[in-house]
Amino acid sequence: MADVMSMEDIHATAARLNVDLSSLDLGSIRLPPAEDFGIASDDEDLKEEESLEFEEGFGNIIVVDNLPVVPKEKFEKLEGVVRKIYSQIGVIKEDGLWMPVDPETHKTLGYCFIEYNTPQEAELAKEKTNGYKLDRSHIFAVNMFDDIEKFMKVPEEWAPPETKPYTPGENLQKWLTDEKARDQFVIRAGSDTEVLWNDARQSKPELVYKKAYWTESFVQWSPLGTYLATIHRQGAAIWGGATTFNRLMRCAHPQRVVINIFDVRTGKVMRDFKGSADEFATGGTGGVSGVSWPVFRWGGGKDDKYFARIGKNVISVYETETFTLIDKKSIKVENVVDFSWSPTDPILALFVPELGGGNQPARVSLVQIPSKEELRQKNLFSVSDCKMYWQSNGDYLAVKVDRYTKTKKSTYTGFELFRIKERDIPIEVLELENKNDKIIAFAWEPKGHRFAVIHGDNPRPDVSFYSMRSGTNIGRVSKLTTLKGKQANALYWSPAGRFIILAGLKGFNGQLEFYNVDELETMAQAEHFMATDVEWDPTGRYVVTAVTSVHEMENGFNVWSFNGKLLYRIPRDHFFQFLWRPRPPSFLSPEKEEEIAKNLKKYSKKYEAEDQDVSLLLSEQDREKRRMLKEEWDRWVSEWKRLHEEEKLERQKLRDGEASDDEEEYEAKEVEIEELLDVSEEVISFD
Repeated sequence: MADVMSMEDIHATAARLNVDLSSLDLGSIRLPPAEDFGIASDDEDLKEEESLEFEEGFGNIIVVDNLPVVPKEKFEKLEGVVRKIYSQIGVIKEDGLWMPVDPETHKTLGYCFIEYNTPQEAELAKEKTNGYKLDRSHIFAVNMFDDIEKFMKVPEEWAPPETKPYTPGENLQKWLTDEKARDQFVIRAGSDTEVLWNDARQSKPELVYKKAYWTESFVQWSPLGTYLATIHRQGAAIWGGATTFNRLMRCAHPQRVVINIFDVRTGKVMRDFKGSADEFATGGTGGVSGVSWPVFRWGGGKDDKYFARIGKNVISVYETETFTLIDKKSIKVENVVDFSWSPTDPILALFVPELGGGNQPARVSLVQIPSKEELRQKNLFSVSDCKMYWQSNGDYLAVKVDRYTKTKKSTYTGFELFRIKERDIPIEVLELENKNDKIIAFAWEPKGHRFAVIHGDNPRPDVSFYSMRSGTNIGRVSKLTTLKGKQANALYWSPAGRFIILAGLKGFNGQLEFYNVDELETMAQAEHFMATDVEWDPTGRYVVTAVTSVHEMENGFNVWSFNGKLLYRIPRDHFFQFLWRPRPPSFLSPEKEEEIAKNLKKYSKKYEAEDQDVSLLLSEQDREKRRMLKEEWDRWVSEWKRLHEEEKLERQKLRDGEASDDEEEYEAKEVEIEELLDVSEEVISFD
């Protein structure tokens, strides 16, 4: 809107400029219509930008109301209390806390302004402290500074809100209703990212969505497969949809060392953690081992009620209702170096190494959350290293312990096996027949009681299978079998258990053995040359082996059946990533799943018929393809016969009138021809 001057201002300006207003006929002046007098301003865009900056530029300021009204002598104390409360949530700018004072009474007015470094900190402060009870008489009312203008525009009279018709949102799980019961996967190759169906029946993938430069780093499915996250310099983007992939949320992330925890549905920062790289290093400050990702580990079962991080002599456990420390303090554990969550229960496993040159033994402890009660502890002596492996149902915990020999010149390995769900959590010790065998790989059977170990020092190590049950004695570990001399250095169980792939990656050039642990027999042996990755699909029906861009050649992936049959190959240059889309847990009860397994033949008839139809269709397609190739060949032969006939007279002329094209009617004769190639003269002296 144009600026308006009062007549008093006009007279003052005229006097300053020595202008006699009485000599001017203002009524004769005719100005162009419109507020800008028909002259477009060059700075309109600037004004708009300034307006936008005004609306969005104060997003890092909050207004805290219902503070105590105190006199001048208590001002500093109140300011200190407020600063202490709000500096715990984020960094308050220098001179960023302003508490207005009544100029007449010199008392505070009962509110203050707090300016944070970022809008995210301000939003979090509002969310965490609105309704905060300072005392009985003072309960904070916290608002964003930007909201004040909105409140000022609230009409005096109430009007009922406009009722809008309900429009249901997209079904983000629609992909689970695929009639062919197919699974999806995402790949990154070159600049392209693609989501595809695994159509094993057609022996090829089917494209769902493709986008160039979709991510600047990598992509990641959410644990239940609902969302796909792409990573960018500005932060992360969340994608999903019923039939395609739409951007559902942006999660902005500043260019500095900070960890933000977002609510995926709203995009709100629920909690952020600031600090240097050293502060996020494993074991706290110092950063000897560097920053280990993930810094925070989620736990507490399927609801992910807790998350935790390791610090110097502490484990900090937070709960997800308020995103604050449990009991407002960390768990103190002197010299703790590692921890892991049970996959199904709020139980932490902690490892503390030896101290004092072996005078204080190493130990593994199980701690219940949120009570912080120690459920079980095991002291370990002469320990050089320790690794913990949870079984997927949280029934068992295997602790691989490398111990020094008496001479301290070498080490040997054993396992401490915790039976978590049994009374008093009994522990069993397992040692290999050859204590000196190096442990190359260890893996639990998902949802099962068996585990596999690759062990040995020679180029062809052994693979042993064990069960946590022993015949009628379910509380005793037993060995099932040992496979001698295998070209394997990695273990990949099917997510449904029973089947396992013994993989020889890297130095073994992609050797694969598909093994049935129920029958203790090899189903197939194969090779994917230079394979770097093995990924089972969520159902355990199919498995992918891939060669990523760590190798310059042979990039791409192969899709196999669970029993080792190669279904199709997809070559891709500059192949970076392959990820199956996870499936959420089944809604079926264990009893229903067991009933389906018992009556599988009855349920499978429908799918066998569909498979037969697809097989017949593929056979028909193959026949059609062969018929078209034969027709193309016949057309090619006919064309060459026609050209041959058209050139018959030309060939006859070249044969001096001989009409026949049959080579057998001609007699071959050998003719000797003498040809003078060169003549030279040379004078020979007879002296």
